[in-house]
Amino acid sequence: MELINLSAIWALIIGFGVMMYILMDGFDLGVGILYPFAPDEHARDVMMNSVAPIWDGNETWLVLGGAGLLAAFPLVYTILLPALYLGVFLMLAGLIFRGIAFEFRFKSVRNRHWWNRAFCWGSMVATFCQGVVVGAYIEGFEVANNVYVGGPFDWLTPFTVITGLALMAGYALLGATWTILKSEGQVQEWAYRITPRLLGLVLAGFAVISIWTPFVDDFVRERWFGHLTLFWVFPALALLCAAMVWRSVARRREGQPFVATLGLFFFTYLGLVASKWPYLIPPDITLWDAASAPESQLFLLLGVLFVIPVVLGYTAWSYWVFRGKVRGGGYH
Repeated sequence: MELINLSAIWALIIGFGVMMYILMDGFDLGVGILYPFAPDEHARDVMMNSVAPIWDGNETWLVLGGAGLLAAFPLVYTILLPALYLGVFLMLAGLIFRGIAFEFRFKSVRNRHWWNRAFCWGSMVATFCQGVVVGAYIEGFEVANNVYVGGPFDWLTPFTVITGLALMAGYALLGATWTILKSEGQVQEWAYRITPRLLGLVLAGFAVISIWTPFVDDFVRERWFGHLTLFWVFPALALLCAAMVWRSVARRREGQPFVATLGLFFFTYLGLVASKWPYLIPPDITLWDAASAPESQLFLLLGVLFVIPVVLGYTAWSYWVFRGKVRGGGYH
């Protein structure tokens, strides 16, 4: 019973860390995706300045989720790394590249256009690879005797390409609504104009993936259509949030579009977790199968329970310090 409880607690902690990463880092990746479509250099300056003070803190949640997964469920790493090695490597390369672009763009005026491109492409590559990883997780992995036995490119399929493109549209939507919140004047009006189009792309991707998923995963099909009352609550709430985005943009609200978009991602994420629970490596390995020793989980849990409030406090403080509208003058 102790092992079951500790494994479930760790699964919730890792799930919380991944969710926070999606919500927090999603909008600054979205800003990077939208970068080449900004109307002028002033708009790009405003967009960059809106995320520059907080982007690195947002990625702390990815570290928490990844480190927690390695510590609490080491078997998952031995299977996922061979299955997703190239996709994860490209994602990390994109994140590193865009991080470098943040700093060099402010320092190198002569080559700023190159760092603008680096920021954009790093954001696009990282986001697309994250979406591909999600798609591969939905499809499942070929495992025999707790070893990955599939091919090195099994993660790249038509379905995972669709999930990658859909996540790019979703993060771009987060970036647009964040820009509405943090900007004013012509930049804000541009963000208002593109948000409904991005929402349409997100809903189209949502529909395609929802229709396709039952055909690639028998477990999800049984869970969706065998428990209609429970599992269709999450997509219904996600669609309600999408309607709130549309309505609040039409009424030119500033904060509501961003909050509603966060809700859209939150309920979609819960729907995915509920569809796969308790499998960490679908369709064979549950969180209890992959768990480390109870003593290890308990020892590490004590440290994590201290770290999470610190990270939450730092995140809240940094957002409070840099609250309000942003202009194009650079924060450095």
